[in-house]
Amino acid sequence: MLALRGQFMEKWMCWGSMGVAGLLLLLFLLDIFLAVPFGRASYIVDGAGILACGVVLYLAYDAFRDLR
Repeated sequence: MLALRGQFMEKWMCWGSMGVAGLLLLLFLLDIFLAVPFGRASYIVDGAGILACGVVLYLAYDAFRDLR
C-alpha cells in the first residue's frame, strides 16, 4: 500500500486548511451582515472569528507558496 507523503500531502493539507478557513470566514461575515447562520449572537465573537480565519488563511497561503 502506498503512503501519501511528501509534497502531494502537504499541498492538500494547505488547500484543506484554506478551504475550512474560507468557509468559516464566509459564515462569520454572513452572521454580521445578515444574521443568518448564528442569529448575530455577538459582534465580538464574530470579529474574533474573522480575525482568526484571516490569520489561518494567510498562514496556509504562505505555507503553500513555500512548497512551490
